[in-house]
Amino acid sequence: MNTLHVRSVPDNLYNRLQQLAQSRNRSLSAQVITMLEQALEIEERRKKQAKVLASIQRRRFKAPKNAPSSLDLLKEDRAR
Repeated sequence: MNTLHVRSVPDNLYNRLQQLAQSRNRSLSAQVITMLEQALEIEERRKKQAKVLASIQRRRFKAPKNAPSSLDLLKEDRAR
């Protein structure tokens, strides 16, 4: 298993992490590993969602540039 050293952690952040670890009955290292895993899962989910949204946008219908607006078509239809 690899070791990761993090330097210059602000005191406030360190204290908050330590309190969270204690409240969850974990060591500081275990808490940080859990949080890193969660952050990576969230990032991977965001990438998948962005891919799906891009796919949807590519398939979305786009009217030709010279097509009349739907409002104009409704006005024309009501005028008949």
